[in-house]
Amino acid sequence: MREAIVSVQNVSKSFGEERVLKNVTRDFGAGKIHGIVGNNGSGKTVLMKCICGFLLPTEGKIFVEGRLVGRDVDFPGNLGLIIETPGFLPQYSGVKNLEILASLNKKIGLEQIAAAIRRVGLDPTLKKPVGKYSLGMRQRLGIAQAIMEDPKLLVLDEPLNGLDKHGAAEMRALLKGLKNEGKTVLLASHNQQDIDELCDTVCEMDGGIMTMIREG
Repeated sequence: MREAIVSVQNVSKSFGEERVLKNVTRDFGAGKIHGIVGNNGSGKTVLMKCICGFLLPTEGKIFVEGRLVGRDVDFPGNLGLIIETPGFLPQYSGVKNLEILASLNKKIGLEQIAAAIRRVGLDPTLKKPVGKYSLGMRQRLGIAQAIMEDPKLLVLDEPLNGLDKHGAAEMRALLKGLKNEGKTVLLASHNQQDIDELCDTVCEMDGGIMTMIREG
């Protein structure tokens, strides 16, 4: 098996009396698409937030590329993400929003931003403010934001939400292309077609407990 890019070790997370993650242990191998399924409230999003460093586990450890999240690194580098609804400044264009986000890391310029926008099927010259975008356009922009810095790891929580059939098919093709480039994707989805068509491994979250459904 290829080396794990993400290693979750006995992770539990509590909010007050409520235990939302219960001793989750799982290695996610590099260069694969890993599906995480489960109902709302099952713990999927909380686990993804812990992997990204937005939340710290109550117990256990998470390593991303061998570095302990919360100790060696607060927010793993080389990571692109969509968690919950992508938040953009509604008065600015898509390009302007991504320029503002890119200015935080100073890794990329306008050329790479425009390329990411084109790759998700949007027009980088569009002046329309994001506040006037459809839900599907906003979701595509969220995916562009996740991939624009060419990260090795993508953590995507319901990335195809709000897309019509054609848009979802385009984004599935994009995710397969990213895997072929050697990227690793953690994908949470309610859509069985996404899971069947895209994922090399599948885990289910239920009541904070993770169970393996399909090993790649």
